[in-house]
Amino acid sequence: MSTLERRLQVLLDQDRFARLEAESATTGRSIGSIVRTAIDQHFSTAGVELARAAAARRILDATAETDGREPDWAESKAAIVGDADRSVGADGAGR
Repeated sequence: MSTLERRLQVLLDQDRFARLEAESATTGRSIGSIVRTAIDQHFSTAGVELARAAAARRILDATAETDGREPDWAESKAAIVGDADRSVGADGAGR
């Protein structure tokens, strides 16, 4: 693990801070540790590449299931919207 060398001050609204406090109480981790993990996850290129590869597999699998017929657009759109909603999360903040 790298040495922590830089200090960062961030102002948060009460709701965001309360979510951090709740996560800290639940997991026993410090708020700083939770924030560092969130930064690592947000900027992880490996995570992005894995998500892209999984999306490509779903697209290829979906086309293989059509048996030569055109997929139903309403079903395809619902699946795309569902995937996007799960990817972004309920709060719209992304993963």
